[in-house]
Amino acid sequence: MSTSSLFHPLQLGPLQLPNRIVMAPMTRSRSSQPGDVPNDLMARYYAQRASAGLIVSEATPVSRQGQGYSFTPGIYSEEQVAGWRRVTDAVHAAGGRMVVQLWHVGRMSHASFQPDGVPVAPSALSPDAQVWVVGEDGVGRMVDCPLPRAMTVDDIRAVVGDFRRAAANAMRAGFDGVEIHGGNGYLLDQFLRTTSNHRTDDYGRSIANRTRFVEEVVAAVASEAGVERTGIRLAPFITQRNMNCPEIIPTILSLAKKLDEMGLAYIHLAEADWDDAPAIPEVFRHALRQTYKGRVIVAGKYDAGRAERILNQGLADLVAFGRPFVANPDLPARYAAKLPLAELDPQSLFGGDARGYTDYGVYAG
Repeated sequence: MSTSSLFHPLQLGPLQLPNRIVMAPMTRSRSSQPGDVPNDLMARYYAQRASAGLIVSEATPVSRQGQGYSFTPGIYSEEQVAGWRRVTDAVHAAGGRMVVQLWHVGRMSHASFQPDGVPVAPSALSPDAQVWVVGEDGVGRMVDCPLPRAMTVDDIRAVVGDFRRAAANAMRAGFDGVEIHGGNGYLLDQFLRTTSNHRTDDYGRSIANRTRFVEEVVAAVASEAGVERTGIRLAPFITQRNMNCPEIIPTILSLAKKLDEMGLAYIHLAEADWDDAPAIPEVFRHALRQTYKGRVIVAGKYDAGRAERILNQGLADLVAFGRPFVANPDLPARYAAKLPLAELDPQSLFGGDARGYTDYGVYAG
């Protein structure tokens, strides 16, 4: 076994992880239609990658309203719960551990996913962004997001209830825990930022008000999954989708203090991973560590060397890898033995069949 800190075991709530390598959540759009149901192909895909210390599932809508991209598997119908049970059974049979990432996209959606044709958001503000939608011709395309409507307080309460039910469904489906998607410009992130939240009620204006919805969702999810099995993904340095909020760092740190008081198992930082993205300042990493005492996962263009450095600095407890896990189902073994990595096929990332999904092999020498 490698002596790298990536391969030191770690206790994460009730879970004993054999290494610090996390499979990051990655949308792959392989669910069965109709109904966005997890299937045996997905079970094979995740089981192939069960040597990760922890698998975080692809983002999973908590309701039809919460969907923004075609063929993403949900967790709000009985068929979906049964499908996810096949996935978790396969991962556990292969010796792995897996949490589900619960998702509501908010304004990052399309009319075709909405019962009334209009996405919801904290405020009626456009994200100036696109989502991937498969048309009647069966072809997936990037299409513009429509202008959303501002949520009423009743809407907010309904979405909190959707997250609660999804967490209960996740535990019935055999997941080892739940991660709440609170980043990347989706609904929870939209409430946190002054650029997307122009509300004047108890969910807007001040930092305490803008974090209120996230805190309510976390409490609802933790009531079903257990706070020790609940984490959240946050993206403080994401600026795309009209999300460049000048107050986001103090907002995130204020939220982190509340999450620490609640006893949340982990915070998963989605770091900007495009080529010209700003570096994450170490002052923020240290401030987060001082504010939040739970586990910290980082994700964003890490390789083995960079991952080991941030672990050794004590600024993270686990490191999540996305694209490297797509093409290398045996990624931990390759890192341990310093073996070369296979390249992924970007054309097969979204939608399709086994090609570019379950047909990547283990290292053959």
